[in-house]
Order: sequence, then C-alpha cells, then structure tokens
Amino acid sequence: MALGNHSTITQFLLLGLSADPHIQTVLFVLFLDIYLLTIMGNLTMMLVIRADSHLHTPMYFFLSHLSFLDFCFSSVTVPKMLKDLLSEIKTISARGCLIQGFFVLITAGTEVGLLSVMAYDRYAAICHPLLYGQMMRKQLCVQLVWGSWGLGFLNAFINILLAANLDFCENHTISHYSCEVPSLFPLSCSDVSNNLTVLLCSSLLLGLGTLLPIISSYACIVSTILSISSTSGRSKTFSTCSSHLTAVTLYYGSGFLRYLMPNSGSSMELIFSVQYNVVTPMLNPLIYSLKNKE
Repeated sequence: MALGNHSTITQFLLLGLSADPHIQTVLFVLFLDIYLLTIMGNLTMMLVIRADSHLHTPMYFFLSHLSFLDFCFSSVTVPKMLKDLLSEIKTISARGCLIQGFFVLITAGTEVGLLSVMAYDRYAAICHPLLYGQMMRKQLCVQLVWGSWGLGFLNAFINILLAANLDFCENHTISHYSCEVPSLFPLSCSDVSNNLTVLLCSSLLLGLGTLLPIISSYACIVSTILSISSTSGRSKTFSTCSSHLTAVTLYYGSGFLRYLMPNSGSSMELIFSVQYNVVTPMLNPLIYSLKNKE
C-alpha cells in the first residue's frame, strides 16, 4: 500500500513490549488471561442486562453499550499483540496499521463520549429524581449513544485521513505493540506538523468536551449529596456513582497522558497505553458489578 505519492514502505515492524523471549512468554500468559477475563466479563455484563427486565433502565442501557465498547476496544489490539508475543518477526502491513489505528481512535473516542453521557444520567437520577423518567426517555438515550459513536467516528476519520497521506521512506520500526496514530509520526519523512496539530486539537476537544460535562455533573451531584441530612443517605447516594467515577479516573488519566505526552517510545508511554487499552476494559465489568447490589 502506498501512503502518499512517494512512499516505499509497505509494512511496519513492531518492537512490542519486550525483546526478551522469556519475558515475552510471561507477558503472553498475562495478557491472554487479561483478554479472556475482558471478553467473559463484558459479554456476561451484556447478557445479564439484556436478560433481566429489571435492568432495562437508562443506566444499564448505557452500561451495556460500555461493555460492548470495551469488548471491541480490547479486541482491536490485544489479539495482534498476543500473536506478536509468540512471533520472532512482528510486522503489520501499512494498510493494516491504518485500519488498526482507525478502530483504536473510534472506540476510544466513543468511550469518552459514553462516559460523559453516563455522568449526565447520574446527574439526572440524583439531582432531579422526580423528572428522571422525562429527562432520560428512551429516544434520548439512543440519540446520546449514537452521538457518542458519531464523535468517535469523526475524530478517527479526520486523523486517519491525514495519516494516510504521509510518506514513510526509510524508518519502518514502531516503538510500540500496536499502530496508534501518534506512533506513526516519528517514522514519516513528510511534514507532520498539521497531523500533530489536528491530533492535539481533536484530543483536547474530544477529551475536554466530554470531561467538562462530567465535572459539572459531579459538581451538582456533590452539592446535592451534601444537602442530604443523614450520613447513611449521603453514603447510599454517592455509592450509585462511585463506580462511574472510578472508571472515568482510570480511563481519562491514562488516555490523556498517552495522547498528550511526546512520542518517544518510552516505557511510561507503553504503560499508559496498556492501562487504557488493555487493563481498563477488563476492570470496568468488575468495577460496576462489585459496587452494584443489583
């Protein structure tokens, strides 16, 4: 595949997480276990929510979509990473690299939109309980989910379209275990200033554009909780949104650090990427089930 008019690169070499065969074996077992837990946890969450009519509420509607997203998000990169941990030569085609980068962006972008929507749902339930059914009617819930997918798709489409026009002339080694868009920029012999600007702006707009509603929603929630006279009442009310707060902290923290830090191929960069791309999709079903009596 030709990326740009003069590119001679048809495939990339992924360095992965380690070059030591013994460490690779340990990592394969570890990440295989994590991936299987991720698949089982999120599929179970979706099936339980679908099967139990008592869970057919806006909160669980959004949670089922979050589980589907985590299932997809993890499946975009982990199977390829597991294959590479057992392979001596870790390569990916240029076309495959762009496709993987596109799906990483679309699932990541959709997830931040959905986490923002879930914060609004908690705000409506706690701050306006009598109007909750009216504020979170089914049609609006569906529109909010599709809006999150639309934001994720738009962000992915713009960044991958620009990346597809880059030239890659000599260096074809990616200091990463997957084809995330920031990892491609150091390899290009084209001017990537526009790509960097667009990626930074889109990450800030999408990240802050979804984080600010979460912050404002929880500011109102905290104010409402503090107005409750009984300690047990405050604790019970806060427990309904503690799972979501935990998921937001894990995801936004590692995601922002990954996309806003310089692309150096450092170990910290890989750790942040593994955190939001591999570990968080596994933890979300545990977080929401262990903290939820229903």
